[in-house]
Amino acid sequence: MLRLSKFILISLITFNVTAENTIDKAPELKDIFYGESLFYAFQNKHFDAISKLDAELGQFYSLDNPSLDPFNQHINHAEFSAGSFELAYRMHQRAGRAIKAIMESSLNQKIRNEAAYRLAQIYYRKNQPGNALDILEKIQGEMAEDLRVDEIYLRAQVYISTGKFSEAIVLLKSIEGEDKYKGYILYNLGIAYIQNQEEKKAIVALTEMGKMSSDDRGIQALKDKANLTLANRMLENGSPDQAKQYFSRVRLNGPFADKALLGMGWVNASMGKYKKALVPWGILQKREVTNELVQESMLAVPYAYGQLHYYGQAALSYGQAMDNFGSEIDRLQTSIKSVREGKFLNALLDKQGERDKNWLHNLRDRQETPETRYILSLMASNDFQQSLQNYQDLAELRVRLTYWLATLDVYVELIEIRRKYYEPLLPVVEKEFKKLDARIRLRLSQRDRLDQRLKSLVIARRPDYLATAEERGIQDRLAEVELYLSTNPQNYTDDVRQRIARLKGVLHWQINEAYHERLTNAYKQMQTLDVYINNLNKAYQSFVRTRQAATQSYEGYDIPIRQLKTKIQATQVKVDGIMARQGRLIEALAVNELERRRNLLEEYQIKARFALAESYDRATKKQQKAEEEKLLENIEKNKVLKQSTDGVATEENQQEQLAKEPPDEKINEAAQ
Repeated sequence: MLRLSKFILISLITFNVTAENTIDKAPELKDIFYGESLFYAFQNKHFDAISKLDAELGQFYSLDNPSLDPFNQHINHAEFSAGSFELAYRMHQRAGRAIKAIMESSLNQKIRNEAAYRLAQIYYRKNQPGNALDILEKIQGEMAEDLRVDEIYLRAQVYISTGKFSEAIVLLKSIEGEDKYKGYILYNLGIAYIQNQEEKKAIVALTEMGKMSSDDRGIQALKDKANLTLANRMLENGSPDQAKQYFSRVRLNGPFADKALLGMGWVNASMGKYKKALVPWGILQKREVTNELVQESMLAVPYAYGQLHYYGQAALSYGQAMDNFGSEIDRLQTSIKSVREGKFLNALLDKQGERDKNWLHNLRDRQETPETRYILSLMASNDFQQSLQNYQDLAELRVRLTYWLATLDVYVELIEIRRKYYEPLLPVVEKEFKKLDARIRLRLSQRDRLDQRLKSLVIARRPDYLATAEERGIQDRLAEVELYLSTNPQNYTDDVRQRIARLKGVLHWQINEAYHERLTNAYKQMQTLDVYINNLNKAYQSFVRTRQAATQSYEGYDIPIRQLKTKIQATQVKVDGIMARQGRLIEALAVNELERRRNLLEEYQIKARFALAESYDRATKKQQKAEEEKLLENIEKNKVLKQSTDGVATEENQQEQLAKEPPDEKINEAAQ
């Protein structure tokens, strides 16, 4: 049976599905910069999200007191988000280190369990189920409720991949009723039963999966895959009738329809029902000619005609197949040349892919990328997609590096403009500032002296320090009068002396009486003065900062910019090298696939050529045999006709002879 081996049961591969978004929903945001990183992450711009979050984390940990930063309220979620972003950007090593650090920390056990689950996910996606199992074994206690089913499903997948099928069956049965993985659980359960040698249970699980009703395209594709798996199992077990039932359940517009049509045809052919085999093969033959299964059906259809002894029709079909194979081989040669010229990589970097969800499929219709018509299955594979995403990320990084390098030149120009603007202004401003600074220092010194004097008054009472200007004037006048009288004693009478003493007593009493009130008012005025002094200090500091900012806006950037330029240029060289290697890898994958398809078509072409010759030979022999049979038939007819003619002539001769003979001889002869 031609290429029936293509329908191998994919029993060792579990159907993996990412049922959750690795980026958890953030709590109410208190930090706008963290919100910016989430903003980019939710748009799948993970590079921007990682760079923003790394900068925020770096600044946070460099603070003297991080607890006062609003970002402190998000720090645990941010650490998880960093690992999630890196995982989404396929930075598995860095994401693994970040999550492992959380596992080894002293955080809450549920948080560490979630970190272990995330790390196990990374290992499983990297096809390292052994490491994933080791990490899962470190989970202690209960998982968070929203991750409980996810952890059980991941553990079951890991068990299947590591050969622990019984344990996987137990886990899958425990979550069989969960809607989150409905369908996927049944399929993996069927695969686990098959590997655990429980054939009947596997058939029941996969049959239930195959009959599941759902509008989800993923579930519908999984249903087709389950039915295809069951059909192949039935063929292996020698039950073609049951295999036909399962093949017939596969949708004609699904991703597994071609395999089902080809398989249905071979099932009918194995039962000798070649006319029925022509029906699915005929449908398949009319599909896209670049499809490998369609090309196989081009040989299967004339094979069925040959088995039905329609050698002429078989020869025509083989001839058409040879023509199609020849055309496709020429196109494959052109495609291989196109890939080696770099056109394929240019098509993969087309910006249309960011806007068109069907971009990958629509590539086949573009004249400048003929190679994509033959390798869509390769391009849809996980390995190729990973390589393609890496290549596209490298291309995006190369564009960013070019932009950053150009941006640095803009910064240099901007700094030079600032220098030309500020350098003429700053000397004049500095001169005026020095004058103002001297006056400010004088006033601050006066304030400090007043403050010291007030403080001394609290310790030692000195009412005269708080005398008013008028009172001081009166004291000065009295001192002048006393000085005058001392030089003119004739005028210094007792009456004058008494009057001076009375005035001095009144003044002394007035000053002492108002001392407490004046001291209180002095303190109040000092507080008012402090307010002005604080405002003055703020203005002073603001000016100092502005002056420093003006100076720092154009000084000290030359060396850092040169270092950044050197670093970016070195990174550009590194990215170009890695991108070239990645591009060669993608081209090698594409060329290998195209060459495999070309070699297969050449093999088909040889088979078709020999089959065509055989069909012509059989048709010729059949025609010769028909002619010989017709010739023999004509000979037999001629013999019969001659014998009947000879018999009539003999009877007529005998009658003539009897008429001539005597009557007695006639009677005797008649008696004899």
